[in-house]
Amino acid sequence: MTASVPAITAVEARAYLVPTRTPEADGTLEWDSTTIVVVHVQAGPVTGLGWTYADVSCVPLITGTLGPVIQGKPLDVPARWSDMQRRIRNLGRPGIVSCALSAVDTALWDAAARLLDLPLCRLLGKARDEVALYGSGGFTNLTIPELENQLDGWVHKSGIPRVKIKIGRDLALDVQRVQAARAVVGDDVELYVDANGAYSPGEARRVARELEDYQVLWFEEPVTSDDLAGLAELRRTTTVDVAAGEYGYDLVYFARMVGARAVDCLQIDVTRCGGYTEWARAAAVAAAAGLDVSAHCAPNLSAHAGASTPNFRHIEWFADHDRIETLLFDGALDPTGGRVRPGDTAGHGLTLKDADAAEYLIEA
Repeated sequence: MTASVPAITAVEARAYLVPTRTPEADGTLEWDSTTIVVVHVQAGPVTGLGWTYADVSCVPLITGTLGPVIQGKPLDVPARWSDMQRRIRNLGRPGIVSCALSAVDTALWDAAARLLDLPLCRLLGKARDEVALYGSGGFTNLTIPELENQLDGWVHKSGIPRVKIKIGRDLALDVQRVQAARAVVGDDVELYVDANGAYSPGEARRVARELEDYQVLWFEEPVTSDDLAGLAELRRTTTVDVAAGEYGYDLVYFARMVGARAVDCLQIDVTRCGGYTEWARAAAVAAAAGLDVSAHCAPNLSAHAGASTPNFRHIEWFADHDRIETLLFDGALDPTGGRVRPGDTAGHGLTLKDADAAEYLIEA
């Protein structure tokens, strides 16, 4: 006798605005707060949790557009993903719409895993017990002593053997920051940089030559990720791995990037790409081309995606999101040692701390 699949009875969303400790900046943007949109999906006896880092405008999109099209239907996640995908056809997939879709999809998968009393990575199909990560921050508005202090904490206090800093504001200063970073972390730690698309192709080539001198292994978004030809050209001329993909909102985006031979490692953000459902398809596109994938941000959601992806390299353990997820959720993972092991509890193992989150709640 086959057990019945419960219907989805409620889809709720709320947004929370969490100020940063101090203002932050990268190569092309400045910010002093981060908005996280949290989704709860009720299905039978379980409640699934998902989220995205996006604008508060995701809330009415989730509760007024996506929720109604899946409520009352069975908790069959790929089918419900398709329902939502069809519903947003005329709204445009990239951007806010895909972020909203991602938050609901991750909540649906969490609910399905909780219903089966399985860790999410086992429901998705476990490929490894633990996943590697790298410490990420190193904002461009940090002074060099502040940068050195952050790197020292990751490497020498938390034992993380991979770190990434932001560059892209000033070419001369960028090289000084890389030099200082290498001096702090030592020769045995993998050093990465992220320009957030700040450079022109010519600038990126000049910077890449400097990066090779300091054994930098990862050059993220050296030029805008929309410039696939520019990424591919740089990839042909440098020994540093070129990475991009964090702004991928649908499968076609990833297919174009891979088809253009634009990257050595494809980045995917589970809170933007369309959730775990689209993550698996994008990772397969990369695998077909012999490429690894790396998880962009949202570390506690990304851990289960990484554990279920054979061609997975590492998670970006972004300082802002680590702080927010530890602050707002019970069950957040500890990056000490540079690897995390998704827990054995049902779903992704996280629950919202309602009382702690309440002070950051904002109205949609």
